Amino acid sequence: MTEPEKKIRLDKWLWAARFYKTRATAKSAIEGGKVQYNDQRCKVSKLVELGATLKIRQGFDDKVVEVKALSEQRRGAPEAALLYEETAASIKRRMDETERRRKFKHANPIFDHKPNKKERRQIHHFNEVNSESGE
Repeated sequence: MTEPEKKIRLDKWLWAARFYKTRATAKSAIEGGKVQYNDQRCKVSKLVELGATLKIRQGFDDKVVEVKALSEQRRGAPEAALLYEETAASIKRRMDETERRRKFKHANPIFDHKPNKKERRQIHHFNEVNSESGE
């Protein structure tokens, strides 16, 4: 099969480009609206074309990538990185968001345990006092 004749489904390309570990997770991400093809929601069976723009949401990050090559096989990470190119604006936005999350992580403390009975009473008391003073 020559290069222009290749037809690859979106879920298979995302798996081959190592955005998702399995085709099933790629499928569920596409169906959940976490992947957009040329700024539109798409189906799992959408055929990927060279030069297409994909917006992929992974965890806290949104990546905007352009398809550079097609592949049906999952290869190593260096080879998979050749299948796409992330836009400069996308990289800058991800770095800014990462820095913002790092700065404000102290605003959302993570507790290592559930509150015990005494701590729950203190929380309830605190909430009651604050709700009465707010009226």
